[in-house]
Amino acid sequence: MSRRCEITGVGPMVGHNVSHSNIKTKRRFMPNLNVVKMQSDALGQSFSLRITNAALRTVDARGGLDAVLLKAKDENLSVKALKIKRQLKAKIAETPPAA
Repeated sequence: MSRRCEITGVGPMVGHNVSHSNIKTKRRFMPNLNVVKMQSDALGQSFSLRITNAALRTVDARGGLDAVLLKAKDENLSVKALKIKRQLKAKIAETPPAA
C-alpha cells in the first residue's frame, strides 16, 4: 500500500534535517494518512478510503464525498476513487433532473 492520499494524491516529500551547526541530512516528510469510511449520498453506500487529514477537512467543507470527487482531477485520484467517481457520474446521468 503506497503512502499516498486517495483523493488529493499527496505523497511523501523530501527535505533536510538541519542541525544547530547547520549540517543538513536528508529526511522524508510523510503525509498524515488515516483510513476513513465515507458515505456517498448519491450512491447510498459507504467507502473506505485512505486520505490525509487535510483532505478530510476539505470533504467536510465542500459538502461531502460526492462533491469532492466530482470536482477532483482524474490524475490525482487513486484507482479506487476513480471507480467511485465513475459510479457517481453514471448515477447522476441516469437520474432525470428535477423540474
